[in-house]
Amino acid sequence: MSEGAAQPVERHLPTEEARDLFALVRELIQREIAPHAAAEEEAGHFPRELFTLLSESGLLGLAYDSEFGGGDQPYEVYLQVLEELAAARLTVGLGVSVHSLACHGLAGYGTKEQQTEHLPDMLGGGLLGAYCLSEPSSGSDAASLRTKAVRDGDEWVITGTKAWITHGGIADFYTVLARTGGEGARGVTAFLVPGDAEGLAAAAPEKKMGMKGSPTAQLHFDGVRVPDARRIGDEGQGFAIALSALDSGRLGIAACAIGVAQAALAEALRYATERRQFGRPIADFQGLRFMLADMATQIEAGRALYLAAARLRDAGRPFSKEAAMAKLLCTDTAMKVTTDAVQVLGGYGYTADFPVERYMREAKVLQIVEGTNQIQRMVIARHLAGPDSR
Repeated sequence: MSEGAAQPVERHLPTEEARDLFALVRELIQREIAPHAAAEEEAGHFPRELFTLLSESGLLGLAYDSEFGGGDQPYEVYLQVLEELAAARLTVGLGVSVHSLACHGLAGYGTKEQQTEHLPDMLGGGLLGAYCLSEPSSGSDAASLRTKAVRDGDEWVITGTKAWITHGGIADFYTVLARTGGEGARGVTAFLVPGDAEGLAAAAPEKKMGMKGSPTAQLHFDGVRVPDARRIGDEGQGFAIALSALDSGRLGIAACAIGVAQAALAEALRYATERRQFGRPIADFQGLRFMLADMATQIEAGRALYLAAARLRDAGRPFSKEAAMAKLLCTDTAMKVTTDAVQVLGGYGYTADFPVERYMREAKVLQIVEGTNQIQRMVIARHLAGPDSR
């Protein structure tokens, strides 16, 4: 059976401009992404040229200000674009989300001069970004990061190692969190580091169970010099900037998760209506019908939750709790739906001839990145019951 993008989802979009945008996105998916997704993932090929096309098409800066080359789209529109891209190929959807995450610090906390100088190229000039928070010894406990930035006149000298960096080694710029003060969250500062900075080197990409086309690598900073003009925000403000970015980034992961789940459901439906056993389509059997109904219901619930959080963000209201809830529910849903899709296809679902095994492998990482789902539960509980009293 041939692989294609998920069946079109009925979108409730706020403007005619957004509807035109979705027509562009769906055309691009059918022409440039879906036909190559399976083969390129199997080969571990990252489609760098595609990201250049996405940038030229205005799809790498949708949620940012048009003054600096962005698309002026509300987050509820941007996230639905991410969902469609991820349904076609998660490497692309997640890549756009990570790029947006890497732009967040400068767009939200940079000076006007910094934004004018850097954002146009970052948002629509063909550049690709990455976000550097995690380290080999500080994943969930990000405030304990050890990478240091020491001031030397008008420059900072960065030394240390970052880990699990999506686009590590191929990005044109990195938003880097480094320790400039004492221990804990208040000693962290953010920097915009060029991808070709002297002293910056990437390790070999990690060998992963899924998303083989998306490079994930450690980055080694060996005395990397960065002008103070590339410091984002105030000294010691970096961790607050990081958390702000992650709130938005978690919504991106939620949307990508629903995209993968939607693609898996579409493939399960195609198979169940075409595959015949005992003289009739297997979709006629109640056990499978109920499974498909549950899959569809879980997807709709996840989509509704991430869109509700996005509308809070668009209205300028707090959305941290809702972002954590959306990331938790949507990624757990993706894992459940893709696992069920494999079950619907039976033995065929376990083979690489059908895309559902890839969707299942890809869904797993979404429960881990940008805060594990255990961390999301901690965040939600903190909003509900206050900080842990210990």
